[in-house]
Amino acid sequence: MMLFSEHNFHRRRDSIGSIEVICGSMFSGKTEELIRRMKRAQFAKLPVEIFKPEVDIRYGLNEVVSHDSNSIPSTPVAHSSAILLLSSETKVVGIDEAQFFDEELPDVCIQLANRGIRVIVAGLDMDYLGKPFGPIPNLMAIAEEVTKVHAVCVQCGAPANYSYRTQQSDARVLLGEKESYEPRCRSCYFELDTEDPC
Repeated sequence: MMLFSEHNFHRRRDSIGSIEVICGSMFSGKTEELIRRMKRAQFAKLPVEIFKPEVDIRYGLNEVVSHDSNSIPSTPVAHSSAILLLSSETKVVGIDEAQFFDEELPDVCIQLANRGIRVIVAGLDMDYLGKPFGPIPNLMAIAEEVTKVHAVCVQCGAPANYSYRTQQSDARVLLGEKESYEPRCRSCYFELDTEDPC
């Protein structure tokens, strides 16, 4: 009869993968947090790989870069299924700008986690219209851990979770930075009248 020792328990836990989602508005620190977690995994000498959508080349093709200019090497891919071709030695996978990936990304993340891989995904949870964005809502539903980060509203200084588009365009996907978007709180995004009528 085999006893279920504490050693066996920890070894089993180490082999179980997971999905973590970091989401929020633009300028909220999503990529910064992704890079922080990936670098901690590297410090622990774990084999890591980072992916981003091929469409996002704002800071260069082969790096994930935060608004604070922190960076980490990454691999651009055209379709989420390409992520499954990673090395069998990989223990931690980072995925940035996940909102731009196809709808198969949640299934890809499930397959990775079921292989025992820790999957860390970062992306916008809402588009500029305030609507759920791409595969992020489904990823949030299946994740073991969801971290929602906030920016600072440029209008009033309150915590912001909306990405307000300042550039005229009806395209849902418009790559841009501070020249195209600004973070706003609910009140300033919807331009609500919050003054007391009394």
